[in-house]
Amino acid sequence: GAMSVDSITDLSDNTSKLLEALQLSHPHELDPRRSRGKKKPLSLNPITWQVPRIVDRCCTHLETHGLQTVGIFRVGSSKKRVQQLREEFDRGLDVFLDEHQSVHDVAALLKEFLRDMPEPLIPRELYGAFLSTASMEGPAQLDTLQLLLFLLPPCHSDTLLRLLRFLAEVARHAESSWDPQGHQIPGNKMTASNLATVFGPNILQKEKPGEKDAGALNFEDSAAIILVLQRLIEHHHSLFMVSPELQCDVLRRLFQTDPDVIEYLLRRK
Repeated sequence: GAMSVDSITDLSDNTSKLLEALQLSHPHELDPRRSRGKKKPLSLNPITWQVPRIVDRCCTHLETHGLQTVGIFRVGSSKKRVQQLREEFDRGLDVFLDEHQSVHDVAALLKEFLRDMPEPLIPRELYGAFLSTASMEGPAQLDTLQLLLFLLPPCHSDTLLRLLRFLAEVARHAESSWDPQGHQIPGNKMTASNLATVFGPNILQKEKPGEKDAGALNFEDSAAIILVLQRLIEHHHSLFMVSPELQCDVLRRLFQTDPDVIEYLLRRK
């Protein structure tokens, strides 16, 4: 079927097995009530919400089982189990993630996927622009971040929003709380700043992993990456919201220049 995956990576490139994990989830495939039949390959589906299945499955699993896990994303995992899960996703299998999987294994899998994508969630060509917002303050910083987010390809934008929603939920459970019966619910200790420290280098990459000087960030860049991702986590609701006025203006202009595009945009909306 037709696809509108405007990147993350070129899906027609079969040189990397990792690309198989970019298959997108169809709503019925996310239904936890479906049968646990034999694992079988799943194909790309022409849907409007363009989030790789592996990202959505990992986030959903951790939202269900990991929000009260202290130090989630910082505690070690089983390399063998993570590799097995990764290989199953790479083969395009319908992988179930339930209470039998370790929270730390799934957390490690999500970090690995984001780290090893051929093109990071925030494309490298926008790396400098995003980092420049770290020196801004207040509304100017958020307005600039929003304009930069509008430049992301749809697949990157959808996936980044799914990830930020998840990270914000993790941060919301950072502190301990009490249930109605007065029992303490432990916090996971992962604030937005802590999560930005863990995920920032995987989302904002200046060089490709393995290239010369990759990972050799100076202190200023490292601090800027953490600050920028922290802002994205804390303000994702407003940053990804396009005003009705701007939407109408864009549609009016497109009606004059590219009317065929309007059908695609409305279908996506």
